[in-house]
Amino acid sequence: MENIYAALLLHKLGKEVSEGSIKDIIAAAGGEAEEVKIKSLVASLKGVDIAKELESASLAVSPASGIAPVEAKKVEAKPKEEKKEAAAEGLSALFG
Repeated sequence: MENIYAALLLHKLGKEVSEGSIKDIIAAAGGEAEEVKIKSLVASLKGVDIAKELESASLAVSPASGIAPVEAKKVEAKPKEEKKEAAAEGLSALFG
């Protein structure tokens, strides 16, 4: 996951997303770089417009316009008197 964060940080800063730069960011944060995962990530990002992908991901998460938010249903609490009466009935069964 830290590899993806490093790639996003590089993209945000306008830097090239490369194996070396991802390794440098992870090392600066005190982590250990896993070369196989970094190579796989860099290879999968070749030819991908990261800005466009982030935009489409944010659109998928945002609610559609015109839809009213779901209102929480109010749950009415039952009076506590019922519990007291039930407890009193149980005690009367014990004593008589």
